[in-house]
Amino acid sequence: MAPVRLMIGFALAATSLLSNPVAAQTAPSRPITLIVPFAAGGPTDVIGRIVADSMSRTLGVAVVVENVAGNSGVTGVTRAARATPDGTTLVVGNMGTHAAAVSLQANLPYDPLRDFAPVGLIASTPMLLLASPRVPARDLPAFIAHVKANANRLNFGTAGVGTTSHLACAMFNALIGVEVTHIPYRGTAPVLNALISGEIDYGCDQTAGALPQVLAGTVRGLAIATRTRTPAAPDLPTSVEGGLPDFQATAWNALFAPRGTSPEVVARLAAALQTALADPAVSARLTQLGAELPAPADREPAALTALVRSEIDKWGGIIREAGIAPAP
Repeated sequence: MAPVRLMIGFALAATSLLSNPVAAQTAPSRPITLIVPFAAGGPTDVIGRIVADSMSRTLGVAVVVENVAGNSGVTGVTRAARATPDGTTLVVGNMGTHAAAVSLQANLPYDPLRDFAPVGLIASTPMLLLASPRVPARDLPAFIAHVKANANRLNFGTAGVGTTSHLACAMFNALIGVEVTHIPYRGTAPVLNALISGEIDYGCDQTAGALPQVLAGTVRGLAIATRTRTPAAPDLPTSVEGGLPDFQATAWNALFAPRGTSPEVVARLAAALQTALADPAVSARLTQLGAELPAPADREPAALTALVRSEIDKWGGIIREAGIAPAP
């Protein structure tokens, strides 16, 4: 009798799959590669790994993070754009790769709106103005005076031309009217190391990457580029309090799949992302890093498309005003 029961079980399972083919196709059955287009240890990497861990449990397959750094994130995002659109490749894009790059790369090998299926917004993270502990200034007004008096001898480091760290610092420099030597790295983690060692004088980074170092005292947090303080570091003054109210910069990170990924698969991935962000443990970890979680409606694919479109316009204007020339 046992073989008969087994055969009946297989028959019922097959009938279920045939009667609901979408259910059999909506979740990838193979491990998912989540491309982070920056070096390990940076804010995009940290946020991506937190979300990947939760999504893997929801989807029932491994979500493996792969760091593909280079060309200010363009290298990794290009690889994702050209991947097979079957739901097994995702990329964490941000304001730099999916908005500013349009104005900063003369021959950008992808179109942020045309070449991706948006999955959902993960979080927004305020930018911090950071200084090496070797810099004598200890607050924003003193630092502004220091930079103005020594602009030709100072340098600032970023994760590369067009990254969020570059744009925030370019905005700061333009607001105080200085030109300072720019040193690009392959990610913000190397920038933090350079700040700690004194190799560079200052930089900008998302709270998700830099806040642990600020709280530990290894780098100096001069200001958070928002109008209100973050609960994750309530003692850190805002740019408004420091006398530079126009220094407002917030980055965002979001999930994208290659164009052509089926709507059913995108919907399943989007649902897994929603589940991750609704998890108190996940939201607590992100909040501790100073990240701000979007409202559920703002996490949806359609909302992400609208965000990307508006950010392309916004940062294009800022880039032109700052006089940043597109890379060839």
